[in-house]
Amino acid sequence: MQKEMSPISIAIAEDQPLALQSILKKLRNNSILQIVFTAINGLDLLEKLQEQMVDVVLMDIEMPIMEGITATHGLKEKYPDTKVLILTTFDDDDKIFNAILAGASGYLLKDESPETISKSIFDIHHGGAAMSPGIALKTLNHIKHRSQNPAEQISASTANLSAREMEILTALKDGLAYKQIADGLFISEGTVRKHIEHIYRKLQVNNKVSAVNIARANKWL
Repeated sequence: MQKEMSPISIAIAEDQPLALQSILKKLRNNSILQIVFTAINGLDLLEKLQEQMVDVVLMDIEMPIMEGITATHGLKEKYPDTKVLILTTFDDDDKIFNAILAGASGYLLKDESPETISKSIFDIHHGGAAMSPGIALKTLNHIKHRSQNPAEQISASTANLSAREMEILTALKDGLAYKQIADGLFISEGTVRKHIEHIYRKLQVNNKVSAVNIARANKWL
């Protein structure tokens, strides 16, 4: 039955050589999964995707230059059809939640079996989701806590917004385009986009409407 299945192209973003070798070893016996390339950080991954698209990316979180959650957000904005499976050693609640908000379709720990990792790749490639059981429980508990304590969660995020981020959030509220914001603050559009990424992550949202709604609801602006 596997012989009738189309190959699934894979990219792996992992900065630790030993961890990368472990992942490759777990996938090597599955002929359906074709490793197209590996990357040593999120920026390296995004640059290589410009040359060679893949079906699924296995994404580490903690990497130099550009970490996995930021890379996932950038990837999904540019290549929405490419699926991301987080493969990490971290089971921190905020990392899990932020990875999902960034667009990841699954979140596994690196110690999962080859069979679990392969099945998870198949599942997300065909439109499903995949999580380690412990991760799924943490996600449900985190969502439950946020729904019961929304003010507490938002206040904690607000404390981390810089003065520049508040300026940009105000500009978004006023409906300014990225170029208008950049010209008004004498910075580049790329810098504006980077600040907005940080705002989204800190407020745990994935679009400007949600960010502005939080600001209005809490009378920050």
